[in-house]
Amino acid sequence: MTAAGARWGASFGLEQPLYFAPSPDFEETPTLKRSNAFTIVGAECKAVREAAGLLDISAFSRFEVTGAGAEAWLDRIMASRLPGPGRARLAPMLGADGRLKGDLTIFNWGDGTWWIMGSYYLREWHMRWFDDHMDPDVDVRDISDATVGFSVSGPNSLKVLERLTDGPVGDLPFMGCGTFDIGLYRCKVGRLSVTGELGYEIHCKAAEHIGLRKIPREAGADLGLREVGFNALLSLRLEKSFGIWSAEFTQGYTPGQTGMDRWIAWDKGDFIGRDAALAERDGGGPAQVIVTLEIDAEDADASEFEPVWKDGQRVGFVTSGGYGHTVGKSLALAMVNRDAATEGTALTTHIVGVERPARVIAPSPYDPSGKAMRS
Repeated sequence: MTAAGARWGASFGLEQPLYFAPSPDFEETPTLKRSNAFTIVGAECKAVREAAGLLDISAFSRFEVTGAGAEAWLDRIMASRLPGPGRARLAPMLGADGRLKGDLTIFNWGDGTWWIMGSYYLREWHMRWFDDHMDPDVDVRDISDATVGFSVSGPNSLKVLERLTDGPVGDLPFMGCGTFDIGLYRCKVGRLSVTGELGYEIHCKAAEHIGLRKIPREAGADLGLREVGFNALLSLRLEKSFGIWSAEFTQGYTPGQTGMDRWIAWDKGDFIGRDAALAERDGGGPAQVIVTLEIDAEDADASEFEPVWKDGQRVGFVTSGGYGHTVGKSLALAMVNRDAATEGTALTTHIVGVERPARVIAPSPYDPSGKAMRS
């Protein structure tokens, strides 16, 4: 990846590519404004939206759950309904106080094996939570360092994968998952994407990571596939109003504040945090909620914790921000008071010390119907 131009960042100790420079001589100039890597990131976003992007997804945790009591245990600790065989589902996990313990993805591989996928740097915290609520007929293994992989997303992503396998990968529905031979490697594949495009996550053994990277790069060369980094992913997810842990989701927030309540299976029976979550839902809702902002920025974008103002009064703060290269707008997600959360509300926020006009817009400024990732 370094030879291909990767410029590296760190996510709580684990290196991850931020973007891929087109020249070995390129050096990014540090700044609080848009840097000279801005157009590089924009080109990576364009590749994902119009062709295909390859992203290293090693920086996520993976837990393997097995045992006779695995399904019942997962149903108790997760607030969502569990996916059926060969399916995946987004799953909020709550504490007894109804606040978030994780924004996770559950995979049901259909053979008695389940995966929990989440934030890499929360591995030990989550494992302690699992251990504290463990049942005797359940086994949970942290396989995060043994299992890594890549995502391929974009309108040409299926075409790339179909060149790499003779399995029916095209039959996977949205949020489907299965086991396929990808080139020489036996991989776990899920059809989901944080970019908001048609996409697939390919999971392999750590020893196969280098080899797996080469295969889609070669197969997708004439389809416009481009290797991309996490700076592009930030832009792409903001255009979809997709939150992440430590920004939009933290253990201090509730599902109602963050929109994660739409994944709660209120009628499935008891689960950890159910009573507190019901009390929030039935008690008028939270005082603050996450909204999407469009900002009248010039040469700088919001990042995190900038104050948000309405009529001179602080009503919230930015949780994450950046530039939406596809929609051509400066965007942010923000936690604001409910009376400032209505679409069209005029607000302001400070960007590098300058107060800028902002307004609440509808979620997912790019492809609000979700047609691209479900097509």
